[in-house]
Amino acid sequence: MNDQSWAQGGCPVVHGGDTTRLYGPDAATDPHTIYAQLRQDHGSVAPVLLEGDVPAWLVLGYREIRRVLDNPSHFSRDSRIWRDFNKGLVDATSPLMQMVGWRPDCVSQDGEPHRRLRGAVTDNLYAVAGRGIRRHAAHFANQQIDAFAEAGRADLVEDFAEYLPMLALTRVFGLAARDGRSLAESSKQVIKGGADALTHNEHIMTILGELAARKRADPGSDFTSGLIEHHSGLDEDEVVNHLRLVLITAHTTTSNVLARTLQLILTDTDWLSGLISGRLNLSTVVEEVMWNSPPLAVLPGRFATADTELGGCPVKEGDLLVLGLAAGNHDPEIRPDAGVSVRDNASHLAFSAGPHECPAQNIGAAIIETAVDVLLHRLPGLRLAVPPQKLTSTASTWESRLDCLPVEFPI
Repeated sequence: MNDQSWAQGGCPVVHGGDTTRLYGPDAATDPHTIYAQLRQDHGSVAPVLLEGDVPAWLVLGYREIRRVLDNPSHFSRDSRIWRDFNKGLVDATSPLMQMVGWRPDCVSQDGEPHRRLRGAVTDNLYAVAGRGIRRHAAHFANQQIDAFAEAGRADLVEDFAEYLPMLALTRVFGLAARDGRSLAESSKQVIKGGADALTHNEHIMTILGELAARKRADPGSDFTSGLIEHHSGLDEDEVVNHLRLVLITAHTTTSNVLARTLQLILTDTDWLSGLISGRLNLSTVVEEVMWNSPPLAVLPGRFATADTELGGCPVKEGDLLVLGLAAGNHDPEIRPDAGVSVRDNASHLAFSAGPHECPAQNIGAAIIETAVDVLLHRLPGLRLAVPPQKLTSTASTWESRLDCLPVEFPI
């Protein structure tokens, strides 16, 4: 896409006529600098290019993000109204379609269709949350720790946070634990994007399609069977696509927050001592992480249902908007001093908001709290093995993930 993509009503582009890309080497290493520059150049809404040079509006302002999330009649999740896709300017095989393309799931729809499908998801998430999710998380946390406990050192990303949530979810879904690692890797690649995103998505869909077929023939007390048997009457495609939705989002967001929570308590002694002494509970630590490092830095995608104005920008009917949750959480209009702790403030954007707010928050919290409790109990004296400033992250368009978290502990 070139600058003419914005000629019919977009905000002016800068940097010598080049619209800022939310992908590539610069975005992978320092996305917050890009957000800050965009805010300085454009304000709370900025024109950007997504993977494949697909144009979109990046919403950076906290209030503007809430306006979009709270008004699905003006900013729909239904990508079938996406003008550039309908004009053939975005290919159906684009890696972006794994994140913004329409599917027969609740995230892709609004109104009554959304309520019917979301009801099936939330009813069954509440059911499984009370059916041993903490027990499953504790079992796999101990199993992961057993693999490195005698070594006296580990990488808590690769050896712990990267796979633990998916292993717990295999029990919730009625999957075999042996599928956990490949599903975790494929989920990560779908969100990362790139040429292999479609292949990894097909891998996930194949496993989940086989799972749904097994559970139709032999149901059990699991999330999959609950979806199949729900009174909303989900068809086969709806069941498999909701399994995909919950699996990918629940695992990738929970693994990301788990790694960031461990990073915070191991790099700030006040947080760790507060947990150990009982002055703080873990939910307070997690809220801090949600403000500073939300698991999805950018939320896909919303589509304008009519010409409108947002943050001073003339958004046109059919435009794609993506929501900068990390940028919104650091919006100086609502958080003038980003270095100050936001303890006991849950008004962050990490779970989205409005009708599409994340319904799996309790499951993610249960896995994270259980995993950290088990880890600190099993490995007293756990400490960071490198200076905090040596820790690095790598970002895609949608998220920023901690690369590694080397630790050591007495044996």
